[in-house]
Amino acid sequence: MGIIMLMVVGAAAGFIATRLMRFESDIPTTMFIGIAGALIGGLILRTLTTIMGAMAGFVGAVLGAMLLIWLWQRYRR
Repeated sequence: MGIIMLMVVGAAAGFIATRLMRFESDIPTTMFIGIAGALIGGLILRTLTTIMGAMAGFVGAVLGAMLLIWLWQRYRR
């Protein structure tokens, strides 16, 4: 997946993850969370992508972003 595509998918995943976890943040933070989550989720779920196709990559990006939000909320206090 190209860098630009990773950023677009990551930004979308960050938006969805922040809404699912009711996490309020500004746009750059949301994009950063999504892009970092896409990297984490992409690494973790690479095997799932080969089995289920491209949709699994998006699911992995959302899950990775949700993991980062959870960690952020837990240890930022």
